[in-house]
Amino acid sequence: SAGRPHTTKAFPGEYIPTVFDNYSANVMVDGKPVNLGLWDTAGQEDYDRLRPLSYPQKDVFLICFSLVSPASFENVHAKWYPEVRHHCPNTPITLKLKKKLTPITYPQGLAMAKEIGAVKYLECSALTQQGLKTVFDEAIWAVLCPPPVKKRKRKCLLL
Repeated sequence: SAGRPHTTKAFPGEYIPTVFDNYSANVMVDGKPVNLGLWDTAGQEDYDRLRPLSYPQKDVFLICFSLVSPASFENVHAKWYPEVRHHCPNTPITLKLKKKLTPITYPQGLAMAKEIGAVKYLECSALTQQGLKTVFDEAIWAVLCPPPVKKRKRKCLLL
């Protein structure tokens, strides 16, 4: 989870799987205070029916994957993006990765972000906190200054 290191400025010593955790932090954006509420939800399949209950009234989603786990990268497209879009079709998405070693390349991550229509693609490390502030700053900006919604061309097919 990147939420805890960002709000507490410390990385947890051991990994404890999340069911639902929430954190709060006051941050400055353009010289103005903003209260940042973070919800970290369970990724395990056991919680697939419960997790979407936390989605309503959220302003932005951070979809995260690990650079060292091709399976977590594939889950962006196969699981997380469809789930978020189904429950919150108009909420901005920022794609971020957990940086350790690098079998997933930057161009691959950027291509995935473009494919799912993410507002940004950012790399960071929750362990060292490198790039972590930028991730949350960009998520806040995605809410305060949302990108224009692209209108799809309508097609009418007659058979």
